[in-house]
Amino acid sequence: MRLYPLKFRPILKHRIWGGQKLRELGKQIAEGEKIGESWELADLPEDKSVISNGELAGQTLSSVIEKYPKEIRGDENFTGGFPLLIKFLDAQDILSVQVHPDEQACERMGKGEPKTECWYIIAAEAGAVIYKGLKKGVTKQQFAEATKEGNIAELLEEVAVEAGQCHFLPAGTAHSIGPGLLIAEIQTPSDTTYRVFDFNRVDDTGKARPLHIEEALESIHFERGGEGFSVSTIGRLVDCEYFKVDKGHQAEGCELLLSAGEMKTMIFLTGCGIIESVGQEPVEFKGGDTLLVPYSYEGAIRFTADTQYLMVTI
Repeated sequence: MRLYPLKFRPILKHRIWGGQKLRELGKQIAEGEKIGESWELADLPEDKSVISNGELAGQTLSSVIEKYPKEIRGDENFTGGFPLLIKFLDAQDILSVQVHPDEQACERMGKGEPKTECWYIIAAEAGAVIYKGLKKGVTKQQFAEATKEGNIAELLEEVAVEAGQCHFLPAGTAHSIGPGLLIAEIQTPSDTTYRVFDFNRVDDTGKARPLHIEEALESIHFERGGEGFSVSTIGRLVDCEYFKVDKGHQAEGCELLLSAGEMKTMIFLTGCGIIESVGQEPVEFKGGDTLLVPYSYEGAIRFTADTQYLMVTI
């Protein structure tokens, strides 16, 4: 079978801090529902993306990779899951202070999956901030004491943000997202989150969400302060051992050639267009769509409006 660029059904996630702004990216959200995350491309045990276009529509990404590993990944012996998790986030309230473990922390604790991520700021209200890493000199003991006193946020580096920035957060980084932000998140395929402070909130049933103090203390890299994390706005935004992220901008009427030999994930932030190749049906896209371009595919993207996008490669 000749594979083509794959589109997926969004997996919408209710979050206590979410809202309605993902509608701006074309997501179908019921009135009043607090949707904080739209999982655009996922291959986790409990959440698997389903293809929405073409001959493979209705099949999961994981089942198609199993059938066509060479065409999609470029390796006929590939047996693992898809190596990325792509999301859109709508933070209408502040997120909990949390951390994701690295491989070594997972091994020490005997549980969890490592997670490194980056945040591309799609839109930011005036004064919006993120919290990224600990202030210089914060110790494990100080952090542990702060979990009891409820002043964890005071130990984090507060960073003012604006649209167009990309912030890299390696595993082991204590972090949070402030309100008023719409974000594209690119990460390794893990949903392991250790929450250390939730600003004394309760959910719709009146219960506080669980905290994971011991796991967080085991996962945070206390020797690494908030300084030194990359912030990029143009060109190659992230280049780490797990993924690379490049930002692109094409005007209406432009064309971008897609060569075979590398699997690509395209996250379209604005605009619209068509992906075409000889002998296959064209695939349309618009802002808010995420497409997987298989390793074996070659064709061209024709932009019918001014378009900004992120291209993610492994």
